[in-house]
Amino acid sequence: MSVIVTDTGFAADDWAAGFVPLEDLAAHQGAVDLANTADPAALGNQLANLQLIRIAFPAFNDGRGFTLAAHLRRMGYTGRLRAFGHVLADQYAMARRSGFDEVEIGDDLVARQPAAQWAFRADWQAHNYQARLRA
Repeated sequence: MSVIVTDTGFAADDWAAGFVPLEDLAAHQGAVDLANTADPAALGNQLANLQLIRIAFPAFNDGRGFTLAAHLRRMGYTGRLRAFGHVLADQYAMARRSGFDEVEIGDDLVARQPAAQWAFRADWQAHNYQARLRA
């Protein structure tokens, strides 16, 4: 089972339609799974037809998913963008700043990093170096 983390805390996954891998994009039901190594251009003209894109983080120390998220936003994607896999609470602010709307974590990570640790980082807009320099 997994938990969805947003700025408001932990929630159950409300997406029931499932995900297809990029290779099966033609069969999507509104959502696609992307590897962190995927070429976003492979989505072609399907961006407007996708309601949710889920980007894999196979390891907490592999930040390519952040770059991919930012690239998708620059391409004009306005739907839900979800990080899933090995994303830590400390990385939540970076996930939000790079364009993710939510993070999907497993029960094992929920046990190690409870909601309070994620909530501490939910005010991600006010805690960056630029905000501190302006203050």
